[in-house]
Amino acid sequence: MHEYSLKHLRCIKCLGRLEADILSQGFEIEEGFLHCKNCDTRFPIIDKIAILRDLGNYLSVRPRLGGELVLVSRTDTMKSFVKKALAQIKRGQKDLSVIEKRWAQIYAKNRNSKFYMTIKNVFDSANITGTAIEHGCSIGIIAEYLARTNLHVFGIDRSYHALSYAKKSYTENLDYFVADSQEHPFGRSKFDIVVALNLFELIEPTPLLKLLSRQVAWGGLLVISDPYDYERGESSVKTPLREDSVRAELEKNGLAVTKDTTKPSFIPWTLRLYDRAILQYKVDLIIGKNNRKRHAAKIKSF
Repeated sequence: MHEYSLKHLRCIKCLGRLEADILSQGFEIEEGFLHCKNCDTRFPIIDKIAILRDLGNYLSVRPRLGGELVLVSRTDTMKSFVKKALAQIKRGQKDLSVIEKRWAQIYAKNRNSKFYMTIKNVFDSANITGTAIEHGCSIGIIAEYLARTNLHVFGIDRSYHALSYAKKSYTENLDYFVADSQEHPFGRSKFDIVVALNLFELIEPTPLLKLLSRQVAWGGLLVISDPYDYERGESSVKTPLREDSVRAELEKNGLAVTKDTTKPSFIPWTLRLYDRAILQYKVDLIIGKNNRKRHAAKIKSF
């Protein structure tokens, strides 16, 4: 984790400022804790990745990851912290870490998909730079591209394994965090570019769009896409949105949908799962622009 990120981060529980208790440091903070002096909550930084979740709850559905975190921890202090979180886990819990590791590998094999080229072209055409955040950044394909032209870029994702892939490529102005978009660690900060690709099946779309819209600074862009694949069984969202309703929600939240994305699109997104299986989607791309009255700086924290 980069030390400069501290000025942007806030506690997900009380929105208090976070301080770093560093146990190991090189070019980045390699191991330590983000400590909220206001509510006394500590979030671990392990192998350069900050986990801004309650570690016990996070590992309760990722027990195998917990064992891996013990092994990669460099200090006895961190090993003890992770083991204490693991001790809270009940036997027989499902393990999402196996699935998350598999999908990180799949995205890594498909990083040259034409879909990503389409998204990259959006940023090239928009010619907007400054600060950016990507929700559900996975292995960092888009976040890494944004870092080429923006001052600071932040990526958040629920998957530690995905971010481990992302961190293999060191980028001085790019930082990643294990976090939930609904409880993100950026308080009231605003960004010039906000990105959320294909998340509607994982997070309730209506509150997600409201949250994302609030993060867009004056003159900034919100870039979202989705294939509207809501058939997820028990994991399905309660209130799906589709082409027209997504655009209506953006306008309701004060963003103007750009002319070239007012009509639904069907952008091919092909994922090769393995040699004998390919997953193909037709993805809808929507871009919202914040033309509301300018309040302050393009990124601000309280």
